[in-house]
Amino acid sequence: MHTGSCLCGAIRVEVRGDLHAPDACHCSQCRRWSGHIWASTDVPRDRLTVTGEDQIRWFQSSDRVRRGFCGTCGSVMFWDPPGRTSMAVAMGCFDRPTQTELGVHIFTADKGDYYRIDGDETPQEPAPPP
Repeated sequence: MHTGSCLCGAIRVEVRGDLHAPDACHCSQCRRWSGHIWASTDVPRDRLTVTGEDQIRWFQSSDRVRRGFCGTCGSVMFWDPPGRTSMAVAMGCFDRPTQTELGVHIFTADKGDYYRIDGDETPQEPAPPP
């Protein structure tokens, strides 16, 4: 069993069984939404229990996906493609130990220009002077 919550504790999650290896999404939507990269794990809906659902606020970020966050503290928590058998839960929500480690970086071609990914030798332009 893995447990976790948003920052203020208004929303709690429980996942029965092991967590899948998380991914780190570098797309522009996830970076804007989370403040950097979005690290999450896909959880089958039948293994996920959420309490405090009335505190979740949903933002329809595309025709196929909605994103859930806490209406009290603003913690970003869920990436939900309705109709799929699983949804993504933010790794930052989980209590330790998670007993998993990052599996893959995705949408790296869209990553921010202010950081590098391990092994990324792509030249970066220097930041403009202040």
